[in-house]
Amino acid sequence: MNILVINCGSSSLKFQLIDAQTEEVIAKGLCERIGIEGSRLVYTPLGGSAQGHAVQGQKQETVTPMKNHTDAIRLVLAALTDEETGVVGDLGEIGAVGHRVVHGGEKFASSTVITDEVIRAIEACNDLAPLHNPANLIGIDACRELMPETPMVAVFDTAFHQTMPDKAYMYGLPYEYYEKYKIRRYGFHGTSHSYVSKKAAEVLGRKYEDLKIIVCHLGNGASVSAVQNGRCVDTSMGLTPLEGLIMGTRSGDIDPAIIEFIAHKEGKNIDEIMQILNKKSGVLGLSENLSSDFRDLEAGYKEGNPRAKNAMETFAYRVAKYIGAYAAAMNGVDVICFTAGVGENSDFVRKMICQEYLGYLGIALDEAANQKRGEDIAISTPDSKVTVMVIPTNEELAIARETCRLTAER
Repeated sequence: MNILVINCGSSSLKFQLIDAQTEEVIAKGLCERIGIEGSRLVYTPLGGSAQGHAVQGQKQETVTPMKNHTDAIRLVLAALTDEETGVVGDLGEIGAVGHRVVHGGEKFASSTVITDEVIRAIEACNDLAPLHNPANLIGIDACRELMPETPMVAVFDTAFHQTMPDKAYMYGLPYEYYEKYKIRRYGFHGTSHSYVSKKAAEVLGRKYEDLKIIVCHLGNGASVSAVQNGRCVDTSMGLTPLEGLIMGTRSGDIDPAIIEFIAHKEGKNIDEIMQILNKKSGVLGLSENLSSDFRDLEAGYKEGNPRAKNAMETFAYRVAKYIGAYAAAMNGVDVICFTAGVGENSDFVRKMICQEYLGYLGIALDEAANQKRGEDIAISTPDSKVTVMVIPTNEELAIARETCRLTAER
């Protein structure tokens, strides 16, 4: 069965078509600037064409108006079924669609087949993720309109973290705010944390349920999770993705009183302050707007730029603090995994974190292994007391697996 994986943003749509049996990506692409002038479709067939033409890996870019996500989905489906460069003969060869949904609140502790009732429950979470859930729903609605007979599955970023105990997810606020508004820690990047922690156990040949694993999902958005005996017991992001690590443009943890302080000093309202915390802070702000791209900051660090150096060191320090906290929360750790754009690709950041801060855990880094990229690998030495690994994340595959599992059961 072929699974179409859809990830909708407010003005973008990422997609992959995956063969559920072989788990190979047949085609992938991106629609960007939806509803904005200059919208375009980038499409790459990877599994040959419906007519047998050799089109593998030939990226195609089509600049065309897309007034909404329905237009975008229509273009994606047309590309997938095109006589010359399509990878399926017709839409009947797409067995199901898996949708990434950012926030499932407390309602969804696992992925679910989409029904009208599920749609209403996702809508009820819109206040918790106002920038993400409405966009996710737009993508779902567009697919249901164009593929009414094809089963759809919602896979939630928050679901994996629903196993956290209340001592981990509750805030020190009046309990009435939890009762009235469900204000609590939810966590995000759950699909990635789930995939990576399970993959680590598989690579090591260990039982997932016997391990204490810390996953560091480090990218422009970044989070850490503690996975004990196959269950998430804590994670760094909170009610929203703003809490936790310093990120590309997000501040991460701050004293809440800073919001009031800046508002009074700068004459700004709450919306303006939140814009600063989400879009102008993190390593971008720390580096005095040098960059939110860690590759630029790493280059600046090596060139002796003091702001780049401060941003990188502060980021690494915060990651190390969370690793230490979660080792304490689980009363030990067996495996530490690095994943996502920075975690997978920056040996510099991994070395900074492991060598400067994690020696007390008995960690010894294998310098040669740490230089490698693009593979599931242990980067600690055989005698290291904690195994440190790089596991490239694959959220799309995780979504496809969930979608296949749920639709196969129908």
